[in-house]
Amino acid sequence: MPEPAHAPAAADPTHPLAGVRVLEFCQVAAGPFCGMLLADFGADVIKVEPPEGDALRTWPPLSGGFSENFASLNRGKRSLALDLKDGTHRTLALRLADEADVIVENSRPGVMDRLGLGHAALRARRPRLVYASISAYGQDGPRGGEGGFDLTIQAAAGVMSVTGEPGGAPVKAGVPIADFASGLYAAYAIAALLARVRAGGPGGHVDVPMFGTTLAIAALQTSEYFGTGRNPAPLGSAHPRNAPYQAYAARDGFFAIAAGNNRLWAAVCETVGVTDLLDDERFLTPTLRARHQRELMALLDPHFAQRSVADWLAAFAAAGVPHAPINGYREALADPQATHLQLVQPQRLPGGHATRTVGCPLRLDGQVPAVDTRPPALDEHGAALRAAPGWSPR
Repeated sequence: MPEPAHAPAAADPTHPLAGVRVLEFCQVAAGPFCGMLLADFGADVIKVEPPEGDALRTWPPLSGGFSENFASLNRGKRSLALDLKDGTHRTLALRLADEADVIVENSRPGVMDRLGLGHAALRARRPRLVYASISAYGQDGPRGGEGGFDLTIQAAAGVMSVTGEPGGAPVKAGVPIADFASGLYAAYAIAALLARVRAGGPGGHVDVPMFGTTLAIAALQTSEYFGTGRNPAPLGSAHPRNAPYQAYAARDGFFAIAAGNNRLWAAVCETVGVTDLLDDERFLTPTLRARHQRELMALLDPHFAQRSVADWLAAFAAAGVPHAPINGYREALADPQATHLQLVQPQRLPGGHATRTVGCPLRLDGQVPAVDTRPPALDEHGAALRAAPGWSPR
């Protein structure tokens, strides 16, 4: 089948993927996050959903009957509802795949093949196609057929073993890092293969195992194991190789400081008024301070308890020591730097409800990408996509 010609990319420097067509067969988090990252950079992303919609559409909070969780991962996309077990619907999916530059799917391995929409079948029709498969453990191997969610991947990949307080129950990271790490890796690999295609090369298949990407972002923990033969252990907010580098209790709450070298350690001692600790043999280097950080914490805690969080933050700011309050998301989003970075963007949901979302956090050539923050209603673009022989505008 001949390859269709695409219009040249738009000149907007913040939309380097303009002109790229993406077909997303994904639900919940990892795949939709990947698709959203591509849409933020200008790709035209069609989200193919089952007739009942992506399961994330049911997750609260619901504003005007529309899920804000769904909106946060599906902005700037078009929605098409298809029953891929129906032959007529599959025919439409194949037509759209023939016009796509990228396919993203996060089904269990084998599902897309059984539907006739797998990598091998679609690449045979379109050799320059970039096809990304996100799954729990990868497309093959002893666990390749297993499903998984962020929690089970965090457990299997070691994250829960190093999260929480020493001696406490296993704790997952509060942010779904397995989902989003895999989505980031997928988007990064897709962009790399698109560069190859634009240079005249072939497309390719990106196999993104959540298990593997979650181990990959744990480079400091895996290297600790390789170097010592021992499993890293949970340390709460502390660091295995630096101290003071954790949260501490002030008179009215908690704050964090990160003194990752001797210069900053000296600044901490001067600020707290414990310069005698600079000559203590237990604390002469970052490695020694980390080894003796419980003793160090016991020496610092009484001083921190005498003043407020605001006082300590001001003092460490003046001393040049990296510091932060323990923010909730209300406080983090209200930080003046969040305003400067233009992170909080207005968003209007399909029913008309006005809300907000966190937009693209990057700058390209000094500009914040102009992101379409509106998420689609279920099958909002279905009629146009079913009727058109090619692609119809949003």
